[in-house]
Amino acid sequence: MEAHGAGLSRVLVLAFCVAGIWSAYIYQGVLQETLSTKRFGPDGKRFEHLSFLNLAQNVVCLVWSYIMIKMWSRSSGGAPWWTYWSAGITNTIGPAMGIEALKYISYPAQVLAKSSKMIPVMLMGTLVYGIRYTIPEYICTFLVAGGVSMFALLKTSSKTISKLAHPNAPLGYGLCFLNLTFDGFTNATQDSIKARYPKTSAWDIMLGMNLWGTIYNLIYMFGWPHGIGYEAINFSKQHPEVAWDIFLYCLCGAVGQNFIFLTISRFGSLANTTITTTRKFVSIVISSLLSGNPLSTKQWGCVAMVFSGLSYQIYLKWRKLQRMQKKRKSM
Repeated sequence: MEAHGAGLSRVLVLAFCVAGIWSAYIYQGVLQETLSTKRFGPDGKRFEHLSFLNLAQNVVCLVWSYIMIKMWSRSSGGAPWWTYWSAGITNTIGPAMGIEALKYISYPAQVLAKSSKMIPVMLMGTLVYGIRYTIPEYICTFLVAGGVSMFALLKTSSKTISKLAHPNAPLGYGLCFLNLTFDGFTNATQDSIKARYPKTSAWDIMLGMNLWGTIYNLIYMFGWPHGIGYEAINFSKQHPEVAWDIFLYCLCGAVGQNFIFLTISRFGSLANTTITTTRKFVSIVISSLLSGNPLSTKQWGCVAMVFSGLSYQIYLKWRKLQRMQKKRKSM
């Protein structure tokens, strides 16, 4: 009975994590698309300062992580705050490129392109480190790269184009893939910090990353008298609806990170990857429905192709994990 109760408890916690991650990031995606395409006020102006979202989210997540550390963390001996400076740079530039890409491509296209994280990782691994990958890994990459490429080649509807400020698909996809490259460096640096300072908690990493992100973005946004930050604040004052959407966007990011950390700590990174991957697919569906611009049959075929590759990748990771656990038991 106790084992059954514990199993039910784990299922409920997992369901709670899934609901939290999906709700936070799907709604954040809706807000992100709204901020990038909607026209505000009687003058019909668009919010052109999308990079301001990164600074706002850094500040909210910095405050949130500090509160969480004071409330829950009892550990000490984590990584010093200054060790995050290099990862903070790439973590600042990368998301900014991803958000700027929304000026040139639709939100579903951005989600698909950012799902292709394995492509630059495998490319860098082969060219720089001489890593050899298996045939199934190449199949995954082919499915994802092929799906994204065909999605990019298919004509975007005139309704979507009219919502974008400067439609330029090659630039938009280029920004997405640069975002992925910087993300790869950020993740590698975080892993290195965690290895050097094993007592570092998820909250410590969140605090360090957002501290440096806040510093860099403050310099970039307000480093000169007529910086982007001043323009974004003035726009928000003139259109309070924008300020509310920005706050909700940041709050969704902070809540989503909490559920991600909970998932990783309770169920491991593989479970988190599965949840976030399926969440991306649901985001595309919801975005398509809410925008009143449904994807064509061919575009849905591309979406299915991408997520088939991602699902196969998750299965390969799961199978590898199972083999490792069997070896440990035999030892």
